[in-house]
Amino acid sequence: MKLGLKRDEVRLEVHTVEWQKEFHKVKQNILNSTPIQETRIEHIGSTAIKDMVAKPILDLVVGVDDIENVDKAIFQGLKEAGFLRLRVQRPNEIVLAKFTDESYQKKTHFIHLVEYNKELWKNLIFFRDYLNSNEKVREQYSNLKRKFIEENNGGIDEYTDYKEQFVREIYGKRI
Repeated sequence: MKLGLKRDEVRLEVHTVEWQKEFHKVKQNILNSTPIQETRIEHIGSTAIKDMVAKPILDLVVGVDDIENVDKAIFQGLKEAGFLRLRVQRPNEIVLAKFTDESYQKKTHFIHLVEYNKELWKNLIFFRDYLNSNEKVREQYSNLKRKFIEENNGGIDEYTDYKEQFVREIYGKRI
């Protein structure tokens, strides 16, 4: 298993059980280096969905009490675990990434730091669980992702926009 994508690269890989093993390894590193509770670290995104084609980047959601006042010990511990805060601006979320080396050209992991058990946390977990329990929807999502690759040569922003309506529709099923 080889994780990593260059900036703005979009590539899909066939699902592998190695992604789950890598998640457990990274989760343990985070637990060892931060005060974050085990129940507040989850594997999300397509690498957490069985039989799903995915970008070879592992996504984790990490829950904190207050996104506006994250304990400095958390950032320090995440840095020790290899994660650096990105300049990405998203509402109610702080994004960190792990890179293959100090050239910072290739990201291998993302942490989505969000408020624990609030709307975004619940949506991200629900999306993963819904697709894992619904083969038909999982297939639709895989096909949508493959269609983007076949028809487009855009970057990550275009890829994310292309999937947005599908993702929002799944979020809507949570309510």
